[in-house]
Amino acid sequence: MTFERGLDFARAQDAVDSLASFRDRFAIPKQPDGSDLIYLCGNSLGLQPKVAVPLVREELDAWATLAVGAHFAGERPWVSYPDRLAPATATLVGAHPGEVVAMNTLTVNLHFMLVSFYRPTSGRHKVLIERPAFPSDRYAVESQIRFHGFDPVDSLIEVGPRHGESTIRMEDLEAGLRAEGSTIALVLLPGVNYYTGQVFDMAAVTRLGQAQGCVVGFDLAHAVGNISLRLHDWNADFAVWCTYKYLNGGPGAVAGCFVHERHRDWAGKPRLAGWWGHEPASRFQMGPDFIPSPGAEGWQVSNAPILSLAPVLASLDIFEEAGMRALTAKSDRLTSYLAFLVHEELGAYVEILTPLESRQRGCQLSLRVRGTREDQRKVFEALETHGVVCDWREPDVIRVAPVPLYNRFEDVFKFVGVLQQTLVADG
Repeated sequence: MTFERGLDFARAQDAVDSLASFRDRFAIPKQPDGSDLIYLCGNSLGLQPKVAVPLVREELDAWATLAVGAHFAGERPWVSYPDRLAPATATLVGAHPGEVVAMNTLTVNLHFMLVSFYRPTSGRHKVLIERPAFPSDRYAVESQIRFHGFDPVDSLIEVGPRHGESTIRMEDLEAGLRAEGSTIALVLLPGVNYYTGQVFDMAAVTRLGQAQGCVVGFDLAHAVGNISLRLHDWNADFAVWCTYKYLNGGPGAVAGCFVHERHRDWAGKPRLAGWWGHEPASRFQMGPDFIPSPGAEGWQVSNAPILSLAPVLASLDIFEEAGMRALTAKSDRLTSYLAFLVHEELGAYVEILTPLESRQRGCQLSLRVRGTREDQRKVFEALETHGVVCDWREPDVIRVAPVPLYNRFEDVFKFVGVLQQTLVADG
């Protein structure tokens, strides 16, 4: 890819962007003067699809006019509402519709999966995670280890970057699996590391882990809607994700779960069961015996929160229209442009922690401003003051995510300009 400095280049790229019109589908937060904020924080909370408002209102109207009857009547009957999300979700994660389900929230789904897939024994009780792992994942894993009577000191294995490096080498993951594989019950890694933005080779991780007899699962919170996924073909055992980041489902939106079809018939094996996981044909016969739905739906426990699902449905419709191939192509170019400008304009001040190779990153770049932590925080706060929305992750990283659905090359250009002014002003 070739890039140029200057606003004219950025605007020229936006002028030929085939996805440019999708920006109009989202509510862009405004500055006090009425201009758009430079919103580069879709890795934390995606923007609101405008169509989410009428979709939620339609369900409120159904509640008002049909009440309980809306479970089985109306344009989108509530009893089957989650089924509407399955085809588009399956496409996003590279799965069959029966392998995915919209339910709960991310860490709740992780616990549900660990109940079923983390089955430690005296000889095989360890869990391999990355360092740094997202805290909620680590908390969940440690609590499950303790629940089974083991000690995380003995049962938790972390693979992290080498000294002086920011990202994890695949050969170090492979070495850890080969060295400890016979004692590892579960490998749990992210698709994209929340802190550095590094994309993991999930196909290789799955192959290596399962070759050692390990169950392999993924947290796709920062991957779904961001990078191309092929969970079924990769043969992952399970995966979980949220929908409020790149999937624009809104704060606390209903999350998602993948269970590979080879686990489709899970009857008699450990799981947390509830009414909505019962197979639909006899669910309302109210019998005492749990007959699970085949596939991922069998892990549901409660009926769906319709008002929270509606915005997710709105966003999934947009993803289907845009297509992940086009989105990832734009994402690659947009993020490469960001890396180019940071290097050219700010190389003396800013370090990029995220790998620059396209296959090792999505649309997030993690930046570390050189200086003391106090200096770094001042820079981040100055960005906010000047109308830039990105986010800070302890101890010293500014995360920037140009999202292809609604961010422009001009947004990236302006962000780098604001950051440059801030750094120069601070000396």
